[in-house]
Amino acid sequence: MSSSPAGSAFKPAFAGFADMVRASFAKQGMLQAIGARLVSIEPGQCRIDLPYSDAVSQQQGFFHGGAIGAIGDVAAGYAAYSLMPQGSEVLTVEYKINLVKAARPPLLLAEAQVLRAGRTLTVCRSEVFRVEGSDRELCAVLQATMMRVEPAVR
Repeated sequence: MSSSPAGSAFKPAFAGFADMVRASFAKQGMLQAIGARLVSIEPGQCRIDLPYSDAVSQQQGFFHGGAIGAIGDVAAGYAAYSLMPQGSEVLTVEYKINLVKAARPPLLLAEAQVLRAGRTLTVCRSEVFRVEGSDRELCAVLQATMMRVEPAVR
């Protein structure tokens, strides 16, 4: 991330947080369908990338804003989830996105970090970049509020 909150040394609630996030990510049907990949997970931080394809394009050949929002939202959610107690689930309460530049192919990278982790609500920020080789270009900024919930009965 280009900026980090003061004192951003978050501690996970339990040692298996990364496995919990990976297992949850594997159940994300929409993200699997569009080709999103979990790049990294650390306490309070998550990175997700998305290669360009027709499935995530819009009429002018850019990445669709919905795909940009999706990976920014999910990266924020997993950054928050990485700090939650074992057995928790996470849901997005709200997010606001600014699309600051058209997102051209070939790759997007969403980098999210927790700004404040509470017992129930966690506020996060995601930045979504267009990546080509070593060049990165900011395309979107997203702020989100995530909520810890009990697992749904299925």
